[in-house]
Amino acid sequence: MQDIKKIGERFWYMTPVSETDRPILGMVVGEAKTLMIDAGNSEDHALTFLSELSKRQVAKADMVVLTHWHWDHIFGLSALGLLSISSDLTKFEMKKLIPLSWSDEALEERVKAGTEIEFCATAIKKEYVGERDIKIVLPVITFEKRIEIDLGGLTCVVQHVGGDHAADSVVVYIVEEKILFLGDCIYSDIFAKKKNLTVQGTLALLEKLEAFDADTYVLSHGRAISKEEYMQEVGLLRAIANYTVKNNGDKLRITEAYQKQVKRDLNEDELEVIEDFVNGYQD
Repeated sequence: MQDIKKIGERFWYMTPVSETDRPILGMVVGEAKTLMIDAGNSEDHALTFLSELSKRQVAKADMVVLTHWHWDHIFGLSALGLLSISSDLTKFEMKKLIPLSWSDEALEERVKAGTEIEFCATAIKKEYVGERDIKIVLPVITFEKRIEIDLGGLTCVVQHVGGDHAADSVVVYIVEEKILFLGDCIYSDIFAKKKNLTVQGTLALLEKLEAFDADTYVLSHGRAISKEEYMQEVGLLRAIANYTVKNNGDKLRITEAYQKQVKRDLNEDELEVIEDFVNGYQD
């Protein structure tokens, strides 16, 4: 079940759903304008969010910004009728989706061809149980590196950061609230033959994210976390990246090195990060 949550006085979000790959959707409410973050994986997803906010008397959205081109963040755009904003790269990638069919047969053919992954195809089928009339709507306003949006007493900085998950990823920094909406930027590349993280890509991304003075970090397929929790995640990524280089991508040696550092058995998430870096190093 999806819940509506609030951080501070001016940021609302709806929790994700893993089964149908619904990411977090956010809403930033200024004194003059309201900004929605991401459009959702379907019209139903987007409209459910707006409906729930309306029940809570939250101001209607004036515009929406897209964090990256992946289907689960853009398919709901056709239902919104809002001024839409994205990076140049996001619009470029979205254009490639326009001629595609989203029928079961077309999805299965692309999975076999290696241009789609089973995870996304399955999630689309579960999200769109009945008629699947998916329309790709392109953003109206684009930017290359960074754009600032004044909502009235509240400023949102939208900045391209890239990363292994999607080269076009942007983050949204709500300055006065010290909230950094990360989207999917710190996640692995799920479209490669083997899900992976690269040392160079991860370290470059983390350096860019250091520029933002945030107290709360929002992970699109996770939750809102504190600065302390975020720094623990950063520490894990940096440590495994460094051990990957020092041990030439040797999984056993990386695992032993990190285990020695933390002085305990590793959990499932840590082992997955190691696996991702090993895959990225081998590639």
